[in-house]
Amino acid sequence: MGTTTFSGPVRSENGFQEISKNASTGAVTVVSGDKMAVEAASSAGIEGTAAIYITQVERLKSNVSTNVNIVKTSIMIDLTGLNSGGAINDIIGKNGSGVAYIGQVTTANQGVVFGTTMECFETPAGGDPDINLYSATEGTGVEDTLITALTETLIIDGDDAAAGTRVANETGEATIAADQYLYLVSGAATAGTFTAGRLLITILGYDVAS
Repeated sequence: MGTTTFSGPVRSENGFQEISKNASTGAVTVVSGDKMAVEAASSAGIEGTAAIYITQVERLKSNVSTNVNIVKTSIMIDLTGLNSGGAINDIIGKNGSGVAYIGQVTTANQGVVFGTTMECFETPAGGDPDINLYSATEGTGVEDTLITALTETLIIDGDDAAAGTRVANETGEATIAADQYLYLVSGAATAGTFTAGRLLITILGYDVAS
């Protein structure tokens, strides 16, 4: 089907998804309006007692000839029920619940990443508010273990999060490479269980020309 132009509103009861269809197999893949392809492991270490963990991928189509587009990935996490460890660089997660990565970044899903931000919409309480974002080659990191035990990279040095703060990936901090797992990590040596705190991580990338 070619390009279609509508003169009136286009409406859907259940949202919109952009798809691609494999010419050989006919397999359909959602490329926009979906969640991250690799989210946090089900019932594992990053969903606290609030059980609020949401991801969304938006592929903003602007160039239909080269298919080079901006890709925006959003990850929203409620920290309630997660633990900050008792040492600097401890992985944040749910006690004794398995791997604590918050998602995996892939080129097919997130594009080539060029920027990342972390915003706080509810001030963390109970656990340590000094929260950093790391990536790692391995998806095996668990709560209360050091991120430095993995093949890790600092993405955002968050300092103390508070409602209204926004920290961006800066010069000297790496962008997220392909096939990396993301972790929240304690920036201070304060152990505790979070009773509040909501973060929004935004990853910006672009598609490679087809």
